[in-house]
Amino acid sequence: METQGIKYTGSKRKILPILLELVRPLNIRTVLDGFSGTTRVAQAFKKSGHTVYTNDVAVWSKIFGECYLLNKKPASYYQPIVDHLNKIPGKYGWFSESYGGRPNSGSAVEKDGKKRMWQLHNTKKLDAIRDEIDNIAKNKIERSVLLTSLILAMDKVDSSVGHQVSYLRRWAPRAYNTMKMEVPRLIIDNNKHKVYQKDIFDLVGDIEVDLAYYDPPYGSSNELMPPSRVRYASYYHIWQSICLNDKPKLVGVANRREDVGDTVSGSIFEEYKKNLDGQYIVIEAIKKLIENTNAKYIVLSYNNNGRATFGAILDVLKKLRMKCSILEMDYKKNVMATMAWTNEWLNNTNGKDSRNKEYLFLIQKAKTNIINSNFEIKKINTLELAAVHQRELGFK
Repeated sequence: METQGIKYTGSKRKILPILLELVRPLNIRTVLDGFSGTTRVAQAFKKSGHTVYTNDVAVWSKIFGECYLLNKKPASYYQPIVDHLNKIPGKYGWFSESYGGRPNSGSAVEKDGKKRMWQLHNTKKLDAIRDEIDNIAKNKIERSVLLTSLILAMDKVDSSVGHQVSYLRRWAPRAYNTMKMEVPRLIIDNNKHKVYQKDIFDLVGDIEVDLAYYDPPYGSSNELMPPSRVRYASYYHIWQSICLNDKPKLVGVANRREDVGDTVSGSIFEEYKKNLDGQYIVIEAIKKLIENTNAKYIVLSYNNNGRATFGAILDVLKKLRMKCSILEMDYKKNVMATMAWTNEWLNNTNGKDSRNKEYLFLIQKAKTNIINSNFEIKKINTLELAAVHQRELGFK
C-alpha cells in the first residue's frame, strides 16, 4: 500500500497493511481519520475503496487532504504546470531570509549563530515557486495539489532530523541537492470524501461513520522534555508558513512562527499537566472522545512513549464497558513478525516499558461487558489476522 507524506513523528506508514487487515472483516464503508496529519492513513483507506473523511487542525494537513482526497483531475493535467514551476528562476525572499543558508564548508550555522533548514539555492526556488502558485492556481483544489508537491519537494532537501524545532549543525547530504517538484501520486475515484480542519470535539458530534481512526498527538512521556518540544504545531511550523504564505513574526533559534507557541497552539492530547487525581488530563480527553464518537467501531492508535499510559487507556475502556481487543507491535523488531493479541500490560500498567511499541485498540461502541483477555499471546501474520480478529471479538 503506497502512500505519500513528509517525514513525520509518529508516522503510521509501516503499519498501514496491518490496520487495513485489522478492519477488513468489519465490512465498513465510511472512515473518519480524526487526526490525519500527512493523510497516509486516509490515502490507504481511499485506495481500499472506502469513503474517507479527514480532520486535522493543521492547515498543511488540510492541504494534503484536499490534494489526495478531493482532487478529480489526472496527473497529466498537472504535469505541465509542475514543469513550469520547476523552470522558474529562484529569487531571494522571505523564506530565504528566514531559513536559507550557505554551504560554509559544510556548516549550517550562519553569522547570526543560527542554523538553517535549507541551503539558499533551494529557498530561492521556494520563494519564487510559492508566489507563482498563487498566481496560476485556478481553484482551491488545484492550489492544494501544487502546494503538496512543493512541500514534498522541500522535505527531500532539508537539513533536519525530521522536525522543525532544531536543525543540523552540519548540512545533511540531501541539502546539497536541488529541489524538484513532482506531481503527487493522485488517487482518483467517485466517492464523496470530505476534508475538515476543526477541533475534533467540534466535529465528532456532527458526523457519523462506520469506523473512526484516532491517532492523537500524544505528548512525550519524558518528564525532562520541555512542553514546547512536543507540540506538533511547532514541529511543522514551516509547512504552515508555506501554505499560508503569510510571512509571520518569527521567534527563537529555529525561527518558529510566533503563533505556534504553547500558550496559543497545541492540543489537549499533547497536554503535560495532571488533574487533581494525579492523572494526565489527556486521559480525560481520550475518554470524552470515545464517548462522543458516533461510529460503530473505533481504532485508537497508541505508542507507549506517550504521556498517556497503556494502563490508563485500558481503565478508560473498562469504565466505558466497551468491547475491545488490542494488537501489539514492537518497532525494535520486524513489525510484521511481532504482532500479537496480548494482555501482558494488564500486569504492567505503569507504561514504563522501555521498548518502542505500537498498539491498536479495536473498540466496538456497543455497550457490553469488556472481553476478558485471558488468551495467550500469539504471534500472527497478516494472513491470519482477520481470522484471529473474528475469533477473539466474536464478530460474525
